[in-house]
Amino acid sequence: MDQFWFYLTLGFNHVLDINGLDHFYFLIALSLPLTFKEIRKLIWLVTLFTIGHTFSLFQFYKNIDKQSELWIEFLIPITIILTCFSVFFMNKKSNKRKTLIFSLSFFTFFFGLIHGLGFGRYFSKIVLDVNQFQPLLEFALGIEFAQLIIVFFVLLVNHLVLNFIKLPKKIWLYSITLIIMFNSFNMAISNFPL
Repeated sequence: MDQFWFYLTLGFNHVLDINGLDHFYFLIALSLPLTFKEIRKLIWLVTLFTIGHTFSLFQFYKNIDKQSELWIEFLIPITIILTCFSVFFMNKKSNKRKTLIFSLSFFTFFFGLIHGLGFGRYFSKIVLDVNQFQPLLEFALGIEFAQLIIVFFVLLVNHLVLNFIKLPKKIWLYSITLIIMFNSFNMAISNFPL
């Protein structure tokens, strides 16, 4: 039971670590254009990210070389920037919103793969058990739980800002999105591997 709580807490803290803003940025960008009415879709997207993250950790956590790690650290903010574009497309009144959310599902899984690769080296140092599958699942549960807390909080803040403070939707969504894009762009530049 101690091992379960150790890895669950580790996954939880991995997402909520204030020094790892990439998770926050990604989850905010993913959640921002959605509403409480679409919470099931958002939970599905978060779960797809966790599945991708977990899959890449399981497959590659012992096989990440230093050069690959540099490229992965560069690609992580790029995935955040790409996710930010969904805010601009999904904010339009369109019958294509369902198609955009469906497309975002594939991208979210792929981005989960990349983010998982970024954590591989650290995870290989902490998993001492020969059977890494169980600790990985416990870690994934912690990640999922923390991500759900963040996206719920984003939906709540969105609801308050748009319905009680009455800030215009475009101003709110685009302002937050541009801040995330700017910070992610700076992360990408500082992590450029060449």
